[in-house]
Amino acid sequence: MPIIESTYKPLFWTKSGFVSTVFSGLARKVKGVNQTRERITLPDADFLDLDWSYTSTNSNKVIVLLHGLEGHAQRPYLTGAAKLFNQNGIDACAVNFRGCSGASNLLYRSYHSGATEDLEAVVNHIVSIDKYKEIYIKGISLGANMALKYVGEERELPKEVKAVIAISAPCDLKGSCDELLSLKNKAYAIRFLDHLKQKLKPKLEQFPDKISVDDYKSIKTLIDFDHVYTSKAHGFKDAFDYYDKASSLQFLQNIKVPSLLINALNDSFLSPECYPVKQAKENSYLHLEMPKYGGHVGFIQKGEFYYNEKRALEFVNQSGTVI
Repeated sequence: MPIIESTYKPLFWTKSGFVSTVFSGLARKVKGVNQTRERITLPDADFLDLDWSYTSTNSNKVIVLLHGLEGHAQRPYLTGAAKLFNQNGIDACAVNFRGCSGASNLLYRSYHSGATEDLEAVVNHIVSIDKYKEIYIKGISLGANMALKYVGEERELPKEVKAVIAISAPCDLKGSCDELLSLKNKAYAIRFLDHLKQKLKPKLEQFPDKISVDDYKSIKTLIDFDHVYTSKAHGFKDAFDYYDKASSLQFLQNIKVPSLLINALNDSFLSPECYPVKQAKENSYLHLEMPKYGGHVGFIQKGEFYYNEKRALEFVNQSGTVI
């Protein structure tokens, strides 16, 4: 328990994982979300920018939204969720990971799939506001891995954390990286790497003692990037050590908060290890839904909101929450 039979029914033209992934990522537009930015200082003196949107009435519930690799808080997969939850009485706090808000972060380090210390800082900040009795967390792709890892690690979670929703989660980072480096995903990998290298470039001048021009030029693939930068900047030995320690898969058995994981079977970014059937069957808190279609962060439906957003709202309602 619990493997959930999915009710997702794609439109005929979205059955292709490629079409679903590309359309939702590049063509979708969400209007009418009014965000207000708050900058918080982290324990290491760096900062995070949080983009808040609110319900029309005063709410004591909030959903924390986490973006994917090289995303930000204005991506439609976050603003769509924010709008739906706002319309249903729940405030939304969309997190920009370090360096993702349009402003460069201050330190050599930035963000990565397992950086739960930053999510912890956000949750603790929200608790300190002393307004919200219920906090939900919804992560997309990289953010989904982070959310699952956060609630599965050995930490005392604030009592306000009531539910987690993880969409298209690369639970096994090495397996997911291998998939991204395969020929079928070459276009995606090139796009991701270009974004990552452009963001890293200013750090060559800021931190010449930490990364050289030759180091930068040696980065040809995503795994090179993780060998040269991600691992070294965040205290891992190399890319493989990073993938091993930051993957949420090893923490799923410890989750004690109602958690919904939706990974489409035609998601070309995910390896077989990213479908944790065994862990879901053995943990009553972990609900695994594996739709036949959906692609990577697709789940397109007719109308303003997508399937994963509506399922997220449904799930928090089912998790003992009355809205």
